[in-house]
Amino acid sequence: MALFGDALPSFPWDSLAGARDRARAHPDGIVDLSVGTPVDPTPQVVQDALVAAADSPGYPTTQGTERLRESVVGWFARRRGVPGLTPEQVLPTIGSKELVALLPAMLGLGAGDVVVHPQIAYPTYDVGARLAGAEPVPADATTAVGPGPVRLVWLNSPSNPTGRVLGVEHLRKVVDWARARGAVVASDECYAELGWAEPWASEGVPSLLDPRVCGDSHEGLLVLYSASKQSNLAGYRAAFAAGDPALVGRLLELRKHAGMIMPAPVQAALAAAMDDDEHVAVQRERYRARREVLLAACSDAGLVVAPESEAGLYLWATTAGETDCREIVAALAERGILVAPGEFYGPAGARHVRIALTASDERVAAAAERLSAGPLLP
Repeated sequence: MALFGDALPSFPWDSLAGARDRARAHPDGIVDLSVGTPVDPTPQVVQDALVAAADSPGYPTTQGTERLRESVVGWFARRRGVPGLTPEQVLPTIGSKELVALLPAMLGLGAGDVVVHPQIAYPTYDVGARLAGAEPVPADATTAVGPGPVRLVWLNSPSNPTGRVLGVEHLRKVVDWARARGAVVASDECYAELGWAEPWASEGVPSLLDPRVCGDSHEGLLVLYSASKQSNLAGYRAAFAAGDPALVGRLLELRKHAGMIMPAPVQAALAAAMDDDEHVAVQRERYRARREVLLAACSDAGLVVAPESEAGLYLWATTAGETDCREIVAALAERGILVAPGEFYGPAGARHVRIALTASDERVAAAAERLSAGPLLP
């Protein structure tokens, strides 16, 4: 009997065990830049909201509190240039990864249906299509998509791992193309508050729900967002989806049946996080400072950071030659630094590595000192 998930690839990060052991052997310890897990304190305003809601004996609602959904609506208007969203268009989720993995199945996709995702992409887009029995198709342009029935198009802007941002015109073309084919467009925008290059640093990263992109309708569109990065809430599993009310309503009904409910204290904490911009600005500056340190150190080590690394939580780096990503991982492990090989994100990433900004200032400084010792490879 076939088991659920038999056709899935092995979990990529399990293959880093050898490099991790080598990096841990460094006299000054490992600097782990392989996973984008926050290390800074959860903001006090969020902790206070969690504690205040700790007496929570009853079941929470799957739809989420009106307070939380109004906070998300206000955040979209204030921070993302999306006016006119309503609370009925918002649905809390238990982190964003679970919805990335389950969305194709929840939309009823199956054999013969095509799910398009970026060529270099977070592996769960591919996994989610496979879980539903659909066909994942990596493509960065609509012209590269074959003739199969496209039911879902994934966007990720800013990109994990590359940091690439999709502008308004690009997003609008994808929306027009998908709507002409009756396909849903889902945009994973979890790094939207971390724009480094202009115009994203000053103007913000465009959202799929921006009226410049989609006009006056959110039909067929869904945005996923997580507070893990902007607010150091990875441990809370605090995220949401927003967009087409018909899509949100379908997901809500399915999640009611499955009991997929964000805990009430976490809902209160997430509402506080979305209402407060000050702590986000503080965290952004922490990441900006670490990014500048690592950028300079990568140059010293002979690593070339891709120009599209203009937003997000990672540096997408390679060498000037034709070095395989695993060779770069091994060379960095010799200096006590662990990073993710680009092949995790698809064959097109085979000569890059992903370097996360999520380490303490002390560990980032240690990595920079090791990188500044000279070129990693001949």
